[in-house]
Amino acid sequence: MNTMLRMATTGLRLSAAAVAMAVTISAAMAGTAAAARAETVRIAVAANFAAPLQRVAAEFEKDTGHRALVSVGATGKFYAQISQGAPFDVFLSADDETPARLVADSAAVADSRFTYAVGRLVLWSAQPGFVDEQGAVLKNGGFRHLALANPKTAPYGAAAVEVMKARGLLDALSPRFVQGENIAQAHQFVASGNAELGFVALSQVWTDGRIAQGSAWRVPAALHTPIRQDAVLLTGARNNAAALALLRYLRGEKARAVIVSHGYELAPPP
Repeated sequence: MNTMLRMATTGLRLSAAAVAMAVTISAAMAGTAAAARAETVRIAVAANFAAPLQRVAAEFEKDTGHRALVSVGATGKFYAQISQGAPFDVFLSADDETPARLVADSAAVADSRFTYAVGRLVLWSAQPGFVDEQGAVLKNGGFRHLALANPKTAPYGAAAVEVMKARGLLDALSPRFVQGENIAQAHQFVASGNAELGFVALSQVWTDGRIAQGSAWRVPAALHTPIRQDAVLLTGARNNAAALALLRYLRGEKARAVIVSHGYELAPPP
């Protein structure tokens, strides 16, 4: 009788072990299948959106299993690279005109284009009290260098030029320009003190709902063309699951919350 009980107990233990092993194998197979489905998306992103994209990409990878490779630069330079066949899958521009041009060139998919963020321009100085809340410092002077992104390749630089034209100050201020290749470089000129002030993206100096340091004039949106920043799927990535998933993710609540927290506005629904 005792022998029979021992045999029965052993049988139960073996069955439990077998079940546990089966569960482990099943989980491993599921993980392998998910890994097999995961793909990589290569993203070209305008410099002003680099910081929020880092946060969005990290959440995207965690939530989807896909991998995101990010390249940061000036919108105009990315246009030239993509036109010459640069191997990107998704382009996050600093304007809406450049993605439209890529669509017209058949380099991007027309029905994939949408506005993921609306940027705001600020005149900023790393020095507290240097920039007044009306931007009168531009006319009153007291500075030698004014930083801005190259207006020929960077939409924030083009917006800065529009502002100075609207204020009737462009000719007077042009000799003081220190031009960065992109908005990130323009910000660095001011942050390092190589320029006393400069036009930068609000997102670069915005933390926890306020200007993080220094002083700034938030440029009224009426003084320049709206900075509508469009995303678009590039033609070669039509069948890239990671690229398609990223564009969907950018429209989701998680990504939109990150975008707003960095000082951007959201475009109204179409």
